[in-house]
Amino acid sequence: MSAADHEWPLWEIFIRGQHGLNHRHVGSLHAADAEAAIRNARDVYTRRNEGVSIWAVRADDIVASSPGKKGPLYEPANSKVYRHPTFFDIPDDVGAM
Repeated sequence: MSAADHEWPLWEIFIRGQHGLNHRHVGSLHAADAEAAIRNARDVYTRRNEGVSIWAVRADDIVASSPGKKGPLYEPANSKVYRHPTFFDIPDDVGAM
């Protein structure tokens, strides 16, 4: 057995701040289960009462797109011109958008 077989799973930790609406990624930690991950995240990442909500997501469960393959992933959206407001006239008094 390798050392990885004896390690607890890796958890990615997201915290929603007092004044924010979105959770943001703050770090990672190893824990035996979800409850332990939440408790450990509270102790490690919210020392000064900064958070109102903690998410712990097992790193193995995260699926992400590859930055190197962004062209084919976003190509279909580029052909939908109605998603790009380039053909609208913006009044001068609106300013920068």
